[in-house]
This record gives sequence, structure tokens and C-alpha cells, in this order.
Amino acid sequence: MTAAPQWINGLMDTLGAPGAGLAIALENLFPPLPSEVILPLAGFAASTGRMSLWAALLWTTAGSVIGALALYGVGALLGRDRTVAIAARLPLVKTRDIEKTEGWFLRHGTKAVFFGRMIPIFRSLISVPAGVERMPLPVFLGLTTLGSALWNTAFVMAGYTLGANWTQVTDVVSTYSKIVLALAAAAVVAFVAVRLLRRRPASSEVSESS
Repeated sequence: MTAAPQWINGLMDTLGAPGAGLAIALENLFPPLPSEVILPLAGFAASTGRMSLWAALLWTTAGSVIGALALYGVGALLGRDRTVAIAARLPLVKTRDIEKTEGWFLRHGTKAVFFGRMIPIFRSLISVPAGVERMPLPVFLGLTTLGSALWNTAFVMAGYTLGANWTQVTDVVSTYSKIVLALAAAAVVAFVAVRLLRRRPASSEVSESS
């Protein structure tokens, strides 16, 4: 059973629904913060009268949008040229990898921004390439607001319905988060392994020719 960090309780006790929104904004900027705890806890708080249900839904969604907008701004400030230059310095990363990613985002960016709001870690990271590619701001805000509202409403309502048993929600979402992280880690390992295997024949050819 997952307990709520004391600072989250403190924010909600002091600020009410805006405190829940602030916690969610911080979760967007610092993904390790537990949204799977914040959202159902806000629902539980609403069920006890510490805040209204509508306020919890509105403020948590506003927090999601504000956090995503801040990361969009980071991507916009970086720009494509700086992003490519930074990526080119990373081991095993090639410029064509960035170009492929850019092409994929241009084709599927709207779906990625919308559905990305429902995937741990990814919901924060997806805002950066949206800024780099300068996705039209009204489109970004619309997709982010809609995706965040759906995700947040599901978990706030779950906490509201379960009441004192709200931690049951966090156990389920924590398992989901761990699966997503495991798949992401496996993808990174596979990328590194393939890239290293492709470099090895080239290295052996150079040594044989010498």
C-alpha cells in the first residue's frame, strides 16, 4: 500500500485544490514525483470535504497543462539545431537517428501528445519534442488539456469513489508504471546492443586490413 508523501498532504491542507494542481505541475517537471498518489489522494480529499470535486478536477488538469507548457518552452528554447548538436555528442547516437525521430514526430506528433499524457515518464518528455518542432501552441494546449483531463478525471474519481481505500488505485498504477519503465529500459538496452553489434564488424575490418 502506497502512502502519500507528507509534503503533498501539506500542500492540499494549506492550499486546497490549488495545492493539488501545484503538486501535479511539479510532477510534470520532475517525473519521479508520484502522480498515481497525488490524483487519487485529491479525490479522497474531495470525498472528505477538504476541497470540492470540481475544483480538484480543474486544478489538477490546470497543473498538468502548466507543467507541460513549461517543458514545451524548454524544447522551443533549445530548438532543432541545438537539439541535434547535443544528440550528436551522445555515444552511439547518430544524426540520422534524430532525423528519423523528427520525421516520426511530424507524422504522429498529435497522437503522441494526446496519448502520451496517459503514459508515465513519457507524458513529461513528449512536451520537449513538441516544443523543439514548434507544434502550433493552440494544438499542443488542446491535446494536452484533453488528454490530461481524461487521465486525471479517471484517477481523481477513483480516489473519490474509494474514499479511505484510495491507496488501492496507487497499487494498480504503480504496477502499470513499472511495466512501462521496464519496456523503456528494454528498448534502450536493445538500441545500444544493436548499435554496438553494427560497429563491431567495421572495427574488425579495419584491424584485419592493417
